[in-house]
Amino acid sequence: MGVLSILPPDAVALEELKGEVDAIKACDKRLCSMVMEKKEKGDDLTCSLTKTWAKATIKEAENAKLTWGYGDARCTVEVNLKRALILGALSGDKSSLRVPEHTANCIVEQDGKVEKVTATLEPKITFKDGKADKVWINLKSVDGPVAIKATLYAASELADRLGLFQRRLVKGVNRYIERHCPREHPEIASRIQAK
Repeated sequence: MGVLSILPPDAVALEELKGEVDAIKACDKRLCSMVMEKKEKGDDLTCSLTKTWAKATIKEAENAKLTWGYGDARCTVEVNLKRALILGALSGDKSSLRVPEHTANCIVEQDGKVEKVTATLEPKITFKDGKADKVWINLKSVDGPVAIKATLYAASELADRLGLFQRRLVKGVNRYIERHCPREHPEIASRIQAK
């Protein structure tokens, strides 16, 4: 019995798309390779990514100041980051990575219907001694239903102005660089050690 057969007739469940996980893994491997090998020559990071989140997964991130009152969500984004930008942010005493403005095209389940949401953001991460120090989402604009727009703007304000998610975001970036990449891509780590 599928998920759709147990939902009310007006409810929608967004299923993970075929190839979604593989595309994320491939992009992850390219980024980890850049971060770990630190080679100045090579391709830039370009990835076309789609990610689907179940409502239950999104709700795990809720707290007293921010709740998710919608259903499942799926976003697609084109990642285009210059290699020099990534490596420059990870070197030196103090540096920053300003991700060029990009747009996430999303669909969000709201009241049994799928609504389109488009968010434009320009994230920034500052680094000290190769470790993330601060992270800003830097949400520029949102187009979509009023309630969803309000939720996204509130989340961005809480993160960027009040630092509500700051520790979690910084910890996530550092864990990615220090633990995730070597653990998930031991072949890259082995290649570096062999040199």
